[in-house]
Parts: sequence; structure tokens; C-alpha cells
Amino acid sequence: MKKRITFISDTHNKHKQITEDLPGGDILLCAGDISSMGYEHEIKEFCAWFDKIKNYDHKIFIAGNHDWLFQRKPEVAKEIIDSYKTITYLQDEAVTLDGIKIYGSPWQPEFYSWAFNLPRNGEEISEKWEAIPADTDILITHGPAWGILDNILGHIDKLGCELLTERIQKIQPKIHLCGHIHTGRGHRYVNGTNHVNAAVLDERYTYMQDPITVDWDNETNKFEFIQF
Repeated sequence: MKKRITFISDTHNKHKQITEDLPGGDILLCAGDISSMGYEHEIKEFCAWFDKIKNYDHKIFIAGNHDWLFQRKPEVAKEIIDSYKTITYLQDEAVTLDGIKIYGSPWQPEFYSWAFNLPRNGEEISEKWEAIPADTDILITHGPAWGILDNILGHIDKLGCELLTERIQKIQPKIHLCGHIHTGRGHRYVNGTNHVNAAVLDERYTYMQDPITVDWDNETNKFEFIQF
């Protein structure tokens, strides 16, 4: 069974700039950082835009480290999301669409003083990753796995999560979608998993990187790139 999927991440309030570059399909997935600071009005504006996109059957997103409202006032964020019937928000939970299990989680190793930080290689973040179901087909996390699409241009340090890499290697989801590291944008196939960093802004927060759209065969796990 083939699905046309568009991947985006790190729109940082510039979501309207990408509207014309969304070709439509079965599923639109966003890996977080939809805002600058997670203010309530920013989350409302993103959700209103996301809701108005009509050329996808399903639209799913998670929060990122900039999206503070989801951590500080989750009840307010939930009220905003619940006012829309066409979008799904995932936070350490799964949804199944046409037999495809999609799991989303916003956590990351400590990154300055942003939202959804947990100590690197600590017990808390390990528990978050252990909670990912073993039968997950598509995993969405805001940050990348360690060593995969996680380098800032010009720096040698890898910023992904080592424990996330271990969990992915163990359960081998067919797709792992992330963002967070803008210059990590791209695709890599590693040990049975299609890793996609779908950040659409560059390090200067300019819209320079297209949404990534694929026709995905969920039986063979092959990508046919429609837009890259």
C-alpha cells in the first residue's frame, strides 16, 4: 500500500510561506517548532493554518523545544487543538491510520534552556524512548538520532540523542521524522529505517528548504521522492 506523505518541521511562525509548496497527499507530518516561543497566539495561528490545509487526508504534528505552551500550559494547548477536528497532536502517544502506527514525542537531550529538555543519557529520557511501542511504523521526534542528520554546518559536534539511536536500532521503525537541527535537513536510510530531517528554515530562519514529499510503499519501505 502506497501513501503520499509530506514531511515538514521547524516552521517557526513562517508556516504560511510554505503553503504553496505543499502538493497534497495522504498524510502531512510536522516534527515541531511551529512557533518562536510557544506563545498562545502563535499556537492558535499555526493550528488555524494547519486546519485550513485541505489537500491531505490526515495532518499530524508534535511540539518542539520552542513550543513552550505545550509544556507550561498543556491544558490551554489542548483546548486550542480540540477546537479543530482535522488535526492530530501527539505527545508520547500513538495514532493508527489505515494500519500504520504513528508515534510522536517532543523530548530531547538538554539544549540550552528550552522546552522538553531532559538530561542527556539520563533515566528520564531513557524512559521516554522505552515507551515508544515496538510496532511503531512512523516515529516522530523533534530532535534527531545521534549521528544521523544532526550536525550544524561548520561544527563537528553531533547533537542527536544517543539513547534514541539505540531505541530506533532495536525497534526499527520504517520512518523516523525529526527536525531541530536546521542544517541537518535531508534523508538517510540506516538499518531499515528511513530517517528524515524535514526542517524547512535554514540557520538564519529563512525559508530555504522545501517540504519533503514522498510516495512511500509501507510494505517494501521504499521512498519515491516527489519533492526534495
